[in-house]
Amino acid sequence: MFVDDEGVLTSEFTLNETHQGPPGHAHGGASAAILDEVMGLVVWAAGHTVLAANININYRKPLPLFQPLIAEARISEVGERKIISEGRIMLADSTVAVEGSGVYVIARQFFENSLFSGVHS
Repeated sequence: MFVDDEGVLTSEFTLNETHQGPPGHAHGGASAAILDEVMGLVVWAAGHTVLAANININYRKPLPLFQPLIAEARISEVGERKIISEGRIMLADSTVAVEGSGVYVIARQFFENSLFSGVHS
C-alpha cells in the first residue's frame, strides 16, 4: 500500500479460496472489508484518528479469485467531526468492480492509550 502526492491510497492484492463466496469469486463481505480498510487507512494516513460510522458499498461486478486486483481510496470531504472517503476495487483491466464511500468520525478518545496515540486530529 502507498499514498501518492495527491492523497490517493493504492493497494494491489489477490484474493484466494478463503475469500470465496460464489464459486471462483469473492464473498461480498470480503469486498466490503477491503473497502472499509482502504477508506479508513487513507483517512488515518492523512493524520486523523477515526472510527467508521457508516460505509456504503456498491457491487458492480464479481471479484475473481486468483487474479490481480487494485484498491484505491481518497478523502472526498473533511468536516469538523467527520471525514468522508471514497474507494473502489478494480479488476486488472481497470474496470471498477466494487465501489463505496465511508463516513469516519474523529474518535481520539478511543486511542489515547494505544500505539496510535501519536496520530493527530
